Amino acid sequence: MTILEKIIETKKNELEIVKKTISIEELKKLPNFERKSISLVERLKNSSHGIIAEHKRKSPSKSIINDSISINEIITGYNNVNVCGISVLTDKDYFGGSLNDLRNARKLTNIPILRKEFIIDEYQIIEAKANGADVILLIAACLEKDQIKSFSSLAKEIGLEVLIEIHDENELKKCLTNTIDIIGVNNRNLKTFEVDINTSIKLSNMIPKKFTKISESGISNYNEIIKLRKYGFKGFLIGELFMKNNNPGKEVLNLIQKII
Repeated sequence: MTILEKIIETKKNELEIVKKTISIEELKKLPNFERKSISLVERLKNSSHGIIAEHKRKSPSKSIINDSISINEIITGYNNVNVCGISVLTDKDYFGGSLNDLRNARKLTNIPILRKEFIIDEYQIIEAKANGADVILLIAACLEKDQIKSFSSLAKEIGLEVLIEIHDENELKKCLTNTIDIIGVNNRNLKTFEVDINTSIKLSNMIPKKFTKISESGISNYNEIIKLRKYGFKGFLIGELFMKNNNPGKEVLNLIQKII
């Protein structure tokens, strides 16, 4: 069983429990559900740097990255340097995140927030909106084509933007629908966790121009960003590079200053 398969099995068990704790009807009554979302697409179009900074305590590939700095400090740091977007991991077992992290982040910033989660059920989309997300992540590697269509359609209906994550051409073919806003190329193979920046370059020309393109995972310096920009990438989702430092916000600023 691959790491991705293990995560999905864990997620199925989690959902069985959480659905009994709070219903969809109750989620829709939470204040954030009626909140107007902020567009990540628009911020990426108008940005001079395209940085989407991530809050991630740990990962299956790296174990603990940084669990000593409070989320308040990290989100405030990201906010102060005006990143394009903020990605918040809400998976507990494998990434050390929670919905509480998402709610706290929402209180601290008006920058678009991506809920980074392994979405396999419509419930999680309602849950994302109710807890303050502006954008959801769908992972093509763990969804069928009809699921991508139905999940993204629901997200658009309730005012969320949709980022679909792909790693190869077959995954790309599954997600070419009008209800997708952003296509993110994950340079990390979720089955082996190997990373190769050239994955983004190989797939860049296959992605229709109507979609906003971002590159995810393994980006470690500004030279890689400059290179990826030449292939039409507008955004760069980066976590570990920032999170492994004692002052993630300062590390973002250092990178932005080199880019612009």
